[in-house]
Amino acid sequence: MNDTTHGHKPRTPGAHRSRRWFMNKALLAGGVSAVAVMGGYAATTAGAEDSATADATASATPSGGPPAGGGFGQTIAYDDFVGVTTDGTVLDDLYTIHSTGVSTTPVIRAAQAFVDALTDEQKSATLFDVDSDQWLDWTNVDADDREGIALRDMTEQQYARGMKLLKSALSARGLKLANSIRKLNHFLGEYAGDTSKALNEDAYWFTIMGTPSATTPWGFQFEGHHLVVNYFVLGTQVVMTPTFMGSEPTKITYDGVEYDLFRQETVAGLRFLRSLDSTQLTAALSTEEKSGNDLIAGAGQDNAVLPYAGVKGSDLTHRQQQLLLDLAEVYVGYQDEGHARVRMREIEKHIDDTYFHWIGAYEDDSAFYYRVHSPVVLIEYDAQSPLAYQEGEDSAASPTASASPSGAPSGGPGGPQGDPTQQHIHTVIRTPNGNDYGVDLLKLHLETDH
Repeated sequence: MNDTTHGHKPRTPGAHRSRRWFMNKALLAGGVSAVAVMGGYAATTAGAEDSATADATASATPSGGPPAGGGFGQTIAYDDFVGVTTDGTVLDDLYTIHSTGVSTTPVIRAAQAFVDALTDEQKSATLFDVDSDQWLDWTNVDADDREGIALRDMTEQQYARGMKLLKSALSARGLKLANSIRKLNHFLGEYAGDTSKALNEDAYWFTIMGTPSATTPWGFQFEGHHLVVNYFVLGTQVVMTPTFMGSEPTKITYDGVEYDLFRQETVAGLRFLRSLDSTQLTAALSTEEKSGNDLIAGAGQDNAVLPYAGVKGSDLTHRQQQLLLDLAEVYVGYQDEGHARVRMREIEKHIDDTYFHWIGAYEDDSAFYYRVHSPVVLIEYDAQSPLAYQEGEDSAASPTASASPSGAPSGGPGGPQGDPTQQHIHTVIRTPNGNDYGVDLLKLHLETDH
C-alpha cells in the first residue's frame, strides 16, 4: 500500500533498523554525554542496575539482543507491529473509525504548508509512505543521525512552518514542555562542552508519513533527544502515541529562566497514591526496589508484553477514579485540547479495568516509578539515575546555569552514576492493543474504504 511515495528511495528491508540498533549500542559502549538511551541507560554496558524486566514476562527483543525493559529494544518492521499487550494477544474491537466532532483542519493546513516549503531534495529525505517503518524507528538517544529534516538545517520560513505544525498538534502546555525539553538539551550540550551535534535545541527532526489530507490517513514524527512525538491523523481522529518526553536535568535556572519540568506529572502521581487506603496501597506498591531505570515501554518496545500490575480501577472509590483520570489527563493533555477530550472519554470508558503500579518511596522528593495501564492507555513515569548531569557541580561551559544540590553524587558527564533522582525523568504514553501510530485505524480504513 502506497498512499504516497514522493520519490523517496527504496530501502532494503531492515537495513536502517539494523543500523539504528547498532548505533545505539555503540553510543552506550562509548560512554559519550548522552548514553541516555531510550529508557535510560543499558544495564549491560555499565554494570548498572537491572532494568524492570521483572514486571514484563516477555518482550519483543530477540535472543542475544539488548535486555528487555527500559525501552532498549530492537526496532521492528511496520508489518510486524502488534502493539503493547498483556499476554501477546491483541484485544479486538477497541477502536473504531468515527467522527470526533473535533477539527483537524489546523494541523492539516500546517503540515501542507510545511511540506510546500521543502525543496525537492528535502522532500526526498523527509516524506515517507503512511505505513513506513520510519514510524517505529525512533529513539530518544542524543543521536545525530536521523531521517528527515532537522530544525537546524531549515530556512527561516521552514523553521517557522515546522514550529507552527508542532503548535497545531500540541496544547499550549504540551508545546511549552516540548520547547523546555529542547532548551535543556542545549544546556546539556553546554554542560558537556559540545553543542555542535545532538545536544542543542535544534537537533530535532521532522518526518511526514503519507500526504496531509482531510480524507486520507497521514501523520508526522518529531524526534530528538528526550522528545519524540508520533502524530497520526485520519479524518477528525488523532492518535498521538507513542509520545516520549524526558529531561536531564529537570529543575534548573538557565539563561535567567527557572525550569521545573514534569512537576505536574510528579505531583499528580503522588496525589493519587496518597489517596489510597492501606489495602489499596499494598496492591499498588511493587515489592521490587527502585532501580536506576524501570521504564519498560520505551523505544524499540512496540510489541512489549506487559501484564497488568497494581491496584485495579474497579477497587477504587469514585473520587480515587477521578484522581486517576486526572493523572492520565496530565499526559493526554500534551495534545491539543479538543482531541485530548476525545481521548479522555476513551480512557474513562475503561476506568474499571485501569491499573496503577508504583515502585519506590513516595516522599515529595523521592525517585520513583509509576504506570497507568488499561486496554487503551499505557503511561510510564520513571525517575532515573544521573547520566550526563550532576547537581552541585560548577560548569565552566555554562556559567549561567545553577542548581541546588540535593544529595546527588558528584561526577561528570559520561555514564550512569549514583541513585535515581527527580533530576532525570523519562515518561512515555502509548495506546496498547495495536493503535500506537494509528496502526489499527489504518487497518480499519483499508478494510472499509479501499
